Amino acid sequence: MSLQTPSSVTIRLPRLIAGSLVRYGLMLALIAVFAIFSAVTPTFLTLANLQSILVNNFTLLAIVSIAMTFAVASGGIDLSVGTAVDFASFAFVSLVLAGQPVALAALAGLAAGALVGAFNALLISGIGVSPFLATLGTLFIGRSIQQLLTNGGNPVYLPPNGVPEAFRFLGHGTIAGFPVPLAVAIIVIAAATVVFARTRFGRVILSIGIQPGVVRYSGIASRTHIAATFILVGLIAAAAGLILTATVTTYIPSSGNAFLLNAIGATFIGTTLSPLGRPNVGGTALGVLLLSIVANGLLLTDLNFYWQQVGTGTLIFAVLALSFINRKAAAGA
Repeated sequence: MSLQTPSSVTIRLPRLIAGSLVRYGLMLALIAVFAIFSAVTPTFLTLANLQSILVNNFTLLAIVSIAMTFAVASGGIDLSVGTAVDFASFAFVSLVLAGQPVALAALAGLAAGALVGAFNALLISGIGVSPFLATLGTLFIGRSIQQLLTNGGNPVYLPPNGVPEAFRFLGHGTIAGFPVPLAVAIIVIAAATVVFARTRFGRVILSIGIQPGVVRYSGIASRTHIAATFILVGLIAAAAGLILTATVTTYIPSSGNAFLLNAIGATFIGTTLSPLGRPNVGGTALGVLLLSIVANGLLLTDLNFYWQQVGTGTLIFAVLALSFINRKAAAGA
């Protein structure tokens, strides 16, 4: 039986603390911001405000962030998720205005988002352009197309009295008192969790993101999987576009780009939940929740909008920096 000396215990203690901070840093950040805003703003803990966080702040960002998680897990990134949101919204509104059934309009919207992903897949897997440059190009092209289709970026409004009931239900309906948009977000999160944890496709995507060379030499068609991933990213982002349009009953050109930076931030904040720093659905969802609480809390404090952006950016930097420092400390302790 070996005895532990005080020095060995002292050596292991920093490693244990650092490891705990890496593993639970995101949880601690969530608890901290929740406690701070609860103390600073008396309306933060009200039921109405907590519901607002989930429905108005969390839902759409969560869907777009899950899409981004697939892109990052494959070793890339998708800067055009907002374009997929916008194209889905435009297709949806256009068909509803043309008097087409809501179901057909929704399918067209999903197809439009998938088309954005297919274009990225062609550039990345077909031609060999890096995901960053390919999706950046798609972002610029998509923005220009929207300007052309709307005479310089004019919103497309749906008539207040001509909106189908099924359309309103997608954005404002409830099922047994549960908001439909939030239900869709939860379904997307659950489905993505199953894909990564239980399917061969999900495991291959994670492997490509970690060791692309090993996957390629093992005989797996990595290009096909990457192409399918970016099409899936566009499809998931399109779902957010449909809900956004059904909520505001308006198509606003390039409005989807408002989700881009926060989706990237939430995805990389989520990597802190993994001891190896890998993208994961649970971490992304918690990252979205963290950003949603911060956005809501800063709004309640009546801070200037630009200071709110400074606060969000500082939080993202702090969480990622702390995780990086602690992970290095845990590895070297």
